[in-house]
Amino acid sequence: MLYVVATPIGNLGDITLRALDVLKSIDLIAAEDTRHSGMLLKHFGIKKPFISYHEHNEAKRTADLVERLRHGENVALITDAGTPGLSDPGLRLISECIQRELPFTIIPGPSSMLIALLGSGFSTEKFSFRGFLPTKSGRRERELRAAAECDETTIFFESPYRLTKTLAVCVDVMPDRKLCVARELTKKFEEFRRGMASELLAHYEAHSPKGEIVLVIGGHL
Repeated sequence: MLYVVATPIGNLGDITLRALDVLKSIDLIAAEDTRHSGMLLKHFGIKKPFISYHEHNEAKRTADLVERLRHGENVALITDAGTPGLSDPGLRLISECIQRELPFTIIPGPSSMLIALLGSGFSTEKFSFRGFLPTKSGRRERELRAAAECDETTIFFESPYRLTKTLAVCVDVMPDRKLCVARELTKKFEEFRRGMASELLAHYEAHSPKGEIVLVIGGHL
Protein backbone atom coordinates (compact mmCIF):
# COMPACT_ATOMS: atom_id res chain seq x y z
CA MET A 1 0.00 0.00 0.00
CA LEU A 2 1.13 3.54 -0.77
CA TYR A 3 0.19 6.04 1.92
CA VAL A 4 0.20 9.68 0.78
CA VAL A 5 0.62 11.41 4.13
CA ALA A 6 -0.02 15.10 4.81
CA THR A 7 2.38 16.63 7.34
CA PRO A 8 2.19 19.85 9.39
CA ILE A 9 2.75 23.12 7.56
CA GLY A 10 4.36 24.71 10.61
CA ASN A 11 2.97 23.65 13.96
CA LEU A 12 4.05 20.08 14.64
CA GLY A 13 1.04 19.62 16.91
CA ASP A 14 -1.16 19.57 13.79
CA ILE A 15 -0.02 16.11 12.72
CA THR A 16 -2.89 13.63 12.91
CA LEU A 17 -3.01 10.48 15.01
CA ARG A 18 -3.65 8.50 11.82
CA ALA A 19 -0.54 9.96 10.17
CA LEU A 20 1.58 8.98 13.18
CA ASP A 21 0.18 5.45 13.17
CA VAL A 22 1.00 5.07 9.47
CA LEU A 23 4.53 6.47 9.77
CA LYS A 24 5.24 4.08 12.65
CA SER A 25 4.01 1.03 10.75
CA ILE A 26 5.27 1.32 7.16
CA ASP A 27 8.45 -0.18 5.65
CA LEU A 28 9.84 2.90 3.90
CA ILE A 29 9.37 6.67 3.81
CA ALA A 30 9.87 8.64 0.59
CA ALA A 31 10.43 12.29 1.50
CA GLU A 32 10.93 15.47 -0.50
CA ASP A 33 13.79 16.49 1.81
CA THR A 34 15.09 13.71 4.06
CA ARG A 35 16.86 16.18 6.36
CA HIS A 36 13.73 18.26 6.90
CA SER A 37 11.48 15.24 7.36
CA GLY A 38 14.11 13.62 9.57
CA MET A 39 13.56 16.39 12.12
CA LEU A 40 9.80 15.75 12.03
CA LEU A 41 10.22 12.02 12.64
CA LYS A 42 12.83 12.58 15.34
CA HIS A 43 10.38 14.87 17.15
CA PHE A 44 7.87 12.02 17.30
CA GLY A 45 10.43 9.29 17.98
CA ILE A 46 9.92 7.50 14.66
CA LYS A 47 12.84 5.64 13.02
CA LYS A 48 12.25 4.33 9.51
CA PRO A 49 14.33 3.87 6.34
CA PHE A 50 14.35 7.01 4.18
CA ILE A 51 14.81 7.77 0.51
CA SER A 52 14.52 11.13 -1.23
CA TYR A 53 11.66 11.88 -3.62
CA HIS A 54 11.82 15.34 -5.19
CA GLU A 55 11.35 17.08 -8.51
CA HIS A 56 14.86 16.22 -9.74
CA ASN A 57 14.59 12.45 -9.21
CA GLU A 58 10.81 11.97 -9.35
CA ALA A 59 10.77 9.87 -12.54
CA LYS A 60 13.42 7.38 -11.38
CA ARG A 61 12.14 7.19 -7.82
CA THR A 62 8.59 6.58 -9.06
CA ALA A 63 9.76 3.49 -10.95
CA ASP A 64 11.69 2.28 -7.88
CA LEU A 65 8.74 2.79 -5.55
CA VAL A 66 6.31 1.08 -7.92
CA GLU A 67 8.55 -2.01 -7.84
CA ARG A 68 8.64 -1.93 -4.05
CA LEU A 69 4.86 -1.66 -3.91
CA ARG A 70 4.47 -4.52 -6.39
CA HIS A 71 6.62 -6.69 -4.10
CA GLY A 72 4.42 -6.04 -1.09
CA GLU A 73 6.15 -3.18 0.72
CA ASN A 74 4.20 -0.44 2.48
CA VAL A 75 5.47 3.02 1.54
CA ALA A 76 4.67 6.45 2.96
CA LEU A 77 5.11 9.49 0.73
CA ILE A 78 5.59 12.82 2.51
CA THR A 79 6.62 16.32 1.53
CA ASP A 80 8.27 19.13 3.49
CA ALA A 81 4.89 20.50 4.54
CA GLY A 82 1.29 19.81 3.57
CA THR A 83 0.05 17.17 1.13
CA PRO A 84 2.25 15.53 -1.55
CA GLY A 85 1.04 16.22 -5.07
CA LEU A 86 -0.29 19.72 -4.33
CA SER A 87 2.43 22.08 -5.61
CA ASP A 88 4.87 19.38 -4.46
CA PRO A 89 6.09 16.06 -5.94
CA GLY A 90 3.74 13.09 -5.67
CA LEU A 91 1.16 13.18 -8.44
CA ARG A 92 3.34 11.10 -10.79
CA LEU A 93 3.49 8.26 -8.26
CA ILE A 94 -0.26 8.40 -7.58
CA SER A 95 -0.94 8.28 -11.33
CA GLU A 96 1.33 5.24 -11.70
CA CYS A 97 -0.51 3.46 -8.89
CA ILE A 98 -3.83 4.13 -10.62
CA GLN A 99 -2.51 2.93 -13.98
CA ARG A 100 -1.01 -0.25 -12.51
CA GLU A 101 -3.94 -0.85 -10.13
CA LEU A 102 -1.73 -0.66 -7.06
CA PRO A 103 -3.51 0.26 -3.81
CA PHE A 104 -3.00 3.69 -2.28
CA THR A 105 -4.74 5.94 0.20
CA ILE A 106 -4.55 9.61 1.20
CA ILE A 107 -3.97 10.55 4.84
CA PRO A 108 -5.37 14.10 5.09
CA GLY A 109 -3.96 16.91 7.18
CA PRO A 110 -3.33 20.68 7.37
CA SER A 111 -3.76 22.76 4.21
CA SER A 112 -2.24 26.24 3.90
CA MET A 113 -4.60 26.93 1.00
CA LEU A 114 -7.74 26.32 3.06
CA ILE A 115 -6.38 28.03 6.19
CA ALA A 116 -5.53 31.13 4.16
CA LEU A 117 -8.94 31.11 2.46
CA LEU A 118 -10.82 30.95 5.76
CA GLY A 119 -8.52 33.44 7.48
CA SER A 120 -8.98 35.96 4.67
CA GLY A 121 -12.68 36.25 5.41
CA PHE A 122 -13.40 36.26 1.67
CA SER A 123 -16.14 34.21 0.05
CA THR A 124 -15.69 30.43 0.24
CA GLU A 125 -18.71 29.68 -1.97
CA LYS A 126 -16.51 29.52 -5.07
CA PHE A 127 -12.74 29.71 -5.16
CA SER A 128 -9.83 28.89 -7.45
CA PHE A 129 -6.41 27.64 -6.37
CA ARG A 130 -3.74 28.59 -8.90
CA GLY A 131 -0.58 27.27 -7.23
CA PHE A 132 2.66 29.26 -7.27
CA LEU A 133 2.68 32.48 -9.23
CA PRO A 134 5.13 32.32 -12.17
CA THR A 135 8.60 33.72 -11.51
CA LYS A 136 8.79 35.53 -14.85
CA SER A 137 7.18 38.97 -14.71
CA GLY A 138 5.18 38.65 -17.94
CA ARG A 139 3.55 35.36 -17.01
CA ARG A 140 2.95 36.55 -13.45
CA GLU A 141 1.14 39.65 -14.72
CA ARG A 142 -1.05 37.53 -17.03
CA GLU A 143 -2.04 35.29 -14.11
CA LEU A 144 -2.95 38.29 -11.98
CA ARG A 145 -4.92 39.94 -14.78
CA ALA A 146 -6.89 36.71 -15.19
CA ALA A 147 -7.58 36.69 -11.44
CA ALA A 148 -8.79 40.28 -11.67
CA GLU A 149 -11.49 39.15 -14.09
CA CYS A 150 -12.71 36.27 -11.89
CA ASP A 151 -15.89 36.37 -9.85
CA GLU A 152 -14.58 33.80 -7.35
CA THR A 153 -11.89 34.10 -4.71
CA THR A 154 -8.44 33.26 -6.13
CA ILE A 155 -5.57 31.75 -4.15
CA PHE A 156 -1.86 31.79 -5.04
CA PHE A 157 1.33 30.68 -3.34
CA GLU A 158 4.07 33.31 -3.47
CA SER A 159 7.68 33.72 -2.39
CA PRO A 160 8.47 36.45 0.18
CA TYR A 161 11.21 37.64 -2.18
CA ARG A 162 8.69 38.42 -4.94
CA LEU A 163 5.71 39.56 -2.87
CA THR A 164 6.28 43.30 -3.31
CA LYS A 165 6.68 42.88 -7.08
CA THR A 166 3.41 40.94 -7.17
CA LEU A 167 1.60 43.56 -5.09
CA ALA A 168 2.93 46.30 -7.39
CA VAL A 169 1.30 44.51 -10.33
CA CYS A 170 -1.93 44.19 -8.30
CA VAL A 171 -1.94 47.96 -7.73
CA ASP A 172 -2.08 48.35 -11.51
CA VAL A 173 -4.46 45.54 -12.50
CA MET A 174 -6.81 45.35 -9.49
CA PRO A 175 -6.53 48.58 -7.50
CA ASP A 176 -9.98 48.24 -5.90
CA ARG A 177 -9.90 44.54 -5.02
CA LYS A 178 -9.58 43.26 -1.48
CA LEU A 179 -6.48 41.16 -0.91
CA CYS A 180 -5.14 39.14 1.98
CA VAL A 181 -1.54 38.13 2.59
CA ALA A 182 -1.51 35.03 4.81
CA ARG A 183 1.94 34.44 6.22
CA GLU A 184 3.64 31.91 8.52
CA LEU A 185 0.43 29.93 8.91
CA THR A 186 0.07 27.87 12.12
CA LYS A 187 3.41 29.26 13.37
CA LYS A 188 4.20 31.68 16.19
CA PHE A 189 4.14 34.79 14.00
CA GLU A 190 1.07 33.86 11.92
CA GLU A 191 -0.35 36.86 10.10
CA PHE A 192 -3.43 37.65 8.04
CA ARG A 193 -3.03 41.14 6.60
CA ARG A 194 -5.97 42.40 4.57
CA GLY A 195 -6.34 45.51 2.44
CA MET A 196 -6.11 46.99 -1.02
CA ALA A 197 -2.98 46.26 -3.03
CA SER A 198 -1.58 49.76 -2.45
CA GLU A 199 -1.97 49.41 1.34
CA LEU A 200 -0.32 46.01 1.42
CA LEU A 201 2.49 47.14 -0.88
CA ALA A 202 3.28 50.11 1.38
CA HIS A 203 3.36 47.84 4.43
CA TYR A 204 5.63 45.18 2.95
CA GLU A 205 7.97 47.74 1.41
CA ALA A 206 8.45 49.05 4.94
CA HIS A 207 8.45 45.61 6.59
CA SER A 208 10.26 42.97 4.54
CA PRO A 209 8.06 39.85 4.39
CA LYS A 210 9.39 36.55 5.69
CA GLY A 211 8.21 32.95 5.67
CA GLU A 212 5.74 31.00 3.55
CA ILE A 213 3.10 33.21 1.92
CA VAL A 214 -0.37 32.63 0.50
CA LEU A 215 -1.98 35.48 -1.44
CA VAL A 216 -5.77 35.50 -1.46
CA ILE A 217 -7.65 37.76 -3.88
CA GLY A 218 -11.26 38.54 -3.15
CA GLY A 219 -13.79 37.86 -5.89
CA HIS A 220 -14.90 40.53 -8.34
CA LEU A 221 -18.19 41.91 -7.00
